Amino acid sequence: MKIATIVGARPQFIKAAMVSRALASAPGAQEILIHTGQHYNEGLSQIFFTELEIPQPDFHLGIGSGRQGAQTGRMIEAIEEVLVKIDPDWVLVYGDTNSTLAGALAAVKLGIPVGHVEAGLRSFNHRMPEEINRVLTDHAADLLFAPTTTAMEQLLREGVAEERILVVGDVMFDAALYFEAKAGTKSQILNRLHIEPRGYMIATVHRAENTDNIARLQAILEGLSAFSRQENIPVIIPVHPRTQKALAGKLSSYASASSCLRLIEPIGYLDMIMLLKNARIIATDSGGLQKEAFFYRVPCVTLRDETEWVELVELGWNKLAPPKSTTAVSLALTESLNADRGRESNPYGDGQSAAKIVRKLLGKL
Repeated sequence: MKIATIVGARPQFIKAAMVSRALASAPGAQEILIHTGQHYNEGLSQIFFTELEIPQPDFHLGIGSGRQGAQTGRMIEAIEEVLVKIDPDWVLVYGDTNSTLAGALAAVKLGIPVGHVEAGLRSFNHRMPEEINRVLTDHAADLLFAPTTTAMEQLLREGVAEERILVVGDVMFDAALYFEAKAGTKSQILNRLHIEPRGYMIATVHRAENTDNIARLQAILEGLSAFSRQENIPVIIPVHPRTQKALAGKLSSYASASSCLRLIEPIGYLDMIMLLKNARIIATDSGGLQKEAFFYRVPCVTLRDETEWVELVELGWNKLAPPKSTTAVSLALTESLNADRGRESNPYGDGQSAAKIVRKLLGKL
């Protein structure tokens, strides 16, 4: 069976790594990897292929950045050409990026069955491009691999047929279990940054709703700085290209003058594992990092108005902090740091999500 995997961004590389590993050991399965080039610099792309032991892409489309519609359109056109050439039995897409939607649309227009990994997530914020991508992909796909029962229940409420849905758990949990030991032996990030376990916090900001809104971005940076001074711990910020572009404008002088914020280049997955698991607290607007914080049982503050991972808020491991002001951000961080640990639970499966996906695709479930 020939399976085309379509990826384009950091979170997808992590998820696809585990499914690719399962496909490689499955008799009769042939994977063809298509990289759209949505993330294309070393810190967000190639290093992940190396560290995660993902085979080099069979097709690298080199789409690059651009406005939402233009980028998605170029992806659809390029992906369609590849799919016509290779004629796969299945197309696998991951998550909620433009690469996800483009891959799904190109495949269904050609009559190729689509499997969507990480289906059923909802923020219910239609201003987010990611929300549109995931909703449309779910309703176009033939098989929906839901990470949690909450995701499955949402799909059923939307009228998706139950036989199209399979709760498999979260492939990012598979990856966290598999790569944690490797990170411990390979990564030297703590030494390089001269920081001690539990002696720092890590923050990431990359969503357009924050980076493209100067008031929100300033509230985040000033809130992080205020919290850092109050608790006397540095804030490590791997800077996403979108954030770098924003910082190069009105906030560049503010960021360079702050001794509390340590801006570093994007880092690989193994270094990120070490930073996350040893942090005192995490602040992020990333969906993936919210879960990774939970995997390593580190308190997390989500710098958004809502989250798809509602179970983490309900369990007490995650706290929503809409960045409406400096005080709102710093207060949320302080409350999260001083709160009791969240409740123990295991909502993301048993670490065998990738194997379940592959067995389903090959007709063995």
